[in-house]
Amino acid sequence: MAHGFHSAEDGPVATVTSRALALLAAFDEGHRRLTLTALAARADLPIATAHRLAAELVAWGALARTSDGDYVVGRRLWDLGLLAPLNAGLVELASPYLHDLYSATLATAHLAVRDGLEVLYLDRLRGTASVPIVSTVGSRLPLHATGVGKVLLAHAPTEVQQAVLGALTRVTPYTVTQPGTLQRQLAAVRRDDHATTVEEMSLGACSVAVPVRRDDTVVAALGVVVATPRRDRSRLVGALQVAANGIGRELSRT
Repeated sequence: MAHGFHSAEDGPVATVTSRALALLAAFDEGHRRLTLTALAARADLPIATAHRLAAELVAWGALARTSDGDYVVGRRLWDLGLLAPLNAGLVELASPYLHDLYSATLATAHLAVRDGLEVLYLDRLRGTASVPIVSTVGSRLPLHATGVGKVLLAHAPTEVQQAVLGALTRVTPYTVTQPGTLQRQLAAVRRDDHATTVEEMSLGACSVAVPVRRDDTVVAALGVVVATPRRDRSRLVGALQVAANGIGRELSRT
């Protein structure tokens, strides 16, 4: 379970650093929440050492504590992650097209990627209409209750789809919580190349979203939030696809 960070000959400073990194490396997609005991075991550290270093990481924001005392990755690491070339490059490349999408629709526009079993919002432009918006840059929301999330879930690996289908939570009275219904919706997303939601994440807000592809691989989703998509759905899908195709062309050149 050691992660290769221990190096006693480097001296005490390097040892403290390597142990802190071992704690962070204990988290992965299959271990998103860890008790202190599990954290210490996966980092191959004594519990007392793990507790002391974890407290320092919590104070800095690299880790956070849940209401039941488990450790999770903290918001400050996400903020740093946005500076990484992959996400930073995606946000930078997509920015002009996100602005074009906003200009064409005047609706709140989102750029999002899948992060494990959630949708992670990388960028947002707030629309002019008074529609309830729960997402912010950096927020994570359920894949099954958001337009961008359904797009990403439809193109996710089978094991991710099965995990989500096995734990469908209700956010509003309109959230889809029947696995069979969601599976049919995901099939329609793959067929029609866009997704819609109707008040599934927040009452009074509907969404339309399309995939962003790098070559043939879906790497992100682009969406808008509106009061109702019924009359304008084809126009919104068209505007989204123009922007998503532009982003995809830029990504393919990098």
